[in-house]
Amino acid sequence: MSEQGDPGVEPPAKTRRSWADIGPRLASAAVLIALTATTLYFGGYLFGAVVGAVYALAYREWETMVTRAPLTPGGITLIVLVGSSGLLFPLAGIWGPLLATVLAILLAVTMEREHMVWRIAGLILFGALIVSVLGMRGTDIAGVWAGVYLGTVVWMTDSAAFFAGRQIGGEKLAPDISPSKTWSGALGGLALGTGAGLLVWIWLTDSPIWIGVVLSATISILGQAGDLAESAIKRFFRIKDSGDIIPGHGGLMDRLDSLTFGVFLVAIVGGLHAGFGSVAEGLLNW
Repeated sequence: MSEQGDPGVEPPAKTRRSWADIGPRLASAAVLIALTATTLYFGGYLFGAVVGAVYALAYREWETMVTRAPLTPGGITLIVLVGSSGLLFPLAGIWGPLLATVLAILLAVTMEREHMVWRIAGLILFGALIVSVLGMRGTDIAGVWAGVYLGTVVWMTDSAAFFAGRQIGGEKLAPDISPSKTWSGALGGLALGTGAGLLVWIWLTDSPIWIGVVLSATISILGQAGDLAESAIKRFFRIKDSGDIIPGHGGLMDRLDSLTFGVFLVAIVGGLHAGFGSVAEGLLNW
């Protein structure tokens, strides 16, 4: 026991978790959700143009991350070709984006060789994402509901992982890749993402509940895997954020990384079940 006047041992100060970024995060999320919902509903060339523009801007971040230099005329041309895929899909189906991607790859081969592999990887990735997102939307109302289901799982996973990880903390999930992510956040994201996805599944379909549980949990896990994959790439290139276009979130790649593997899963599952011309129906109707 310390004698009177002896300050003794000070208790360890609790780490204060800053919530100053919550305002910009919520405002940005509200704008993104409203834009996504509106364009998803109308579909067609409007949705294609928006998806193309979004992933073109995401490829711009990829291009500057890979080269670590200002954009060149060649880099700008690659961005335009990625963006054009969004409008070419409603016009010519998968062949339109495929042609744009092939042209972009041919151009990338003629540019500086040290960045060629990463450029080609980015062009293939974003081209495949554009095809998967627009293929999921299709032309029927089922595409809207498939988008609502996917978005619910991914965004609820992201939100729960963020709040649970920041509030609870604890053991790090992958400290060598992303020091801020924790197991508490990962499990919280999995729980809420799966639960919210299941509720939407029950609301939208008469399909078996167990399929909804499996798909929701898998999309939630893949969303977090996509987040970690992007963190690993950013760590490789020694950058913190892919950009600063979205207040509170960083760049578009930082916001879209959780959708990446989930969109691919939806396209594969729906396509294999009902054909790649009916991805949404194949996803939701069993």
